[in-house]
Amino acid sequence: MAMTGPQRIPGAVFDLFFGTGQYSGSDMEVNCGVIHTTEGPTLYNYGGGASAPTVTSVPDFKAKRLVHHQHFDVDESARALVNKAGGVQTNTANAFQWELVGTCDPATHQKWTRQGIDHIYWPEPPDWAIRDVAALMRWLNEEHGIPLTGRAEWMAYPASYGNSRVRMSFSEWTAFKGWCGHQHVPENDHGDPGALPFARILAAAKGSTAPSEEDDMTPEERKLLTDTAAAVKRIEAALAKKPWTYKQEGLPDTRDMNQIVRDIDKGVKSLGATGQTPAQTDALADKLADKLAARLAN
Repeated sequence: MAMTGPQRIPGAVFDLFFGTGQYSGSDMEVNCGVIHTTEGPTLYNYGGGASAPTVTSVPDFKAKRLVHHQHFDVDESARALVNKAGGVQTNTANAFQWELVGTCDPATHQKWTRQGIDHIYWPEPPDWAIRDVAALMRWLNEEHGIPLTGRAEWMAYPASYGNSRVRMSFSEWTAFKGWCGHQHVPENDHGDPGALPFARILAAAKGSTAPSEEDDMTPEERKLLTDTAAAVKRIEAALAKKPWTYKQEGLPDTRDMNQIVRDIDKGVKSLGATGQTPAQTDALADKLADKLAARLAN
């Protein structure tokens, strides 16, 4: 079967490209995509390509971007799915296979967080990760026709493992076009990528704004947030007018802040005549600074 369209992903890295070696695959025309999670925080070499997907996307947390390491041509069968004898074809069934580095397991997420390991928990990816996943999905749609559609339910791990309700039948898989997860593919028992926020990714891929976490708020919560932000802006505007001439109305001490600072400065300078050591002077100055900070806060 002819391989139509560009076979190299724009901006991809080819440090682990297996398409010309021992594990090169069969030619095909992709019409669906399968999303995996590596369940590890780094890039693998997949046994030299024996179990490699089409591409692995590695997070660059400093640059806030995904780096795509391409392992096979787009229209070349990859090897990340189980393909048992006597059932249906999986790896060679026109499937673009995509590993996202990170985890979908809440227990692993908690462990890595405690250990201080940078990672993406794919049920709750950052906006920049959604952006980059969506961008590649859009390119695959434009250049290879993989539909911007997908399975309705992306089940949370570990319930997604095994023969769950979201696992496709042989006939469903054979007819499938669009995007699914490893958890949906027959002859496989893996549950990744768990509860991937596929609706948000799909919206971004179609050019819509991906819903933010704010969209989960009730109208009352959203109004409270808006009112609070407006109140903070009013306070900031008031303080920005004449912060050093603010007087403490209604208090016994009616000096403004400018005069208070001047009086403190005079008091500190006069300490030299009383025999105070520099250390004692510094300690007293710190106390005065704390009092000034408290006064300013009020």
